[in-house]
Amino acid sequence: MKINSNFLGEVEIEAQDILLFEHGLMGLEEYKEFVLLPLDVDLPLILLQSTECAEISFILAFPYAFKTDYHFDLSEDDKEQLQIEKEQDVMAYVIITFKEPFEKSTLNLLAPIVMNINKKLGKQIVLYDKDYPLRYPVPALKGSGK
Repeated sequence: MKINSNFLGEVEIEAQDILLFEHGLMGLEEYKEFVLLPLDVDLPLILLQSTECAEISFILAFPYAFKTDYHFDLSEDDKEQLQIEKEQDVMAYVIITFKEPFEKSTLNLLAPIVMNINKKLGKQIVLYDKDYPLRYPVPALKGSGK
């Protein structure tokens, strides 16, 4: 099937790649179906694109590439909603907000996007029990020359 993306234009996706966010994302609860689209194999970034609306997309960052000590535990309720049976099923990303220059960009470490890749379920959670910032400065990536 084909979907539209503001970032990538028209993209061919497989129905089995669609992730269901039962509660949507914060502030966008009406959009439930998203797909992960690759951006650049050399960067720890991926596009989370709504299949329902081309204008709804987020660039996600693999948080551990930027903050190696980032960690959190999922509540039993979150594990149940995501149908998590084993740790290997879980993939976590954070939303990156790009700014000019890139060094002023930030990561939202407070509200990660957590997905069960095998069951194709996703959820944005808020880490109330952690002291992670909403706007964590993006450090220079190794090999970037900075």
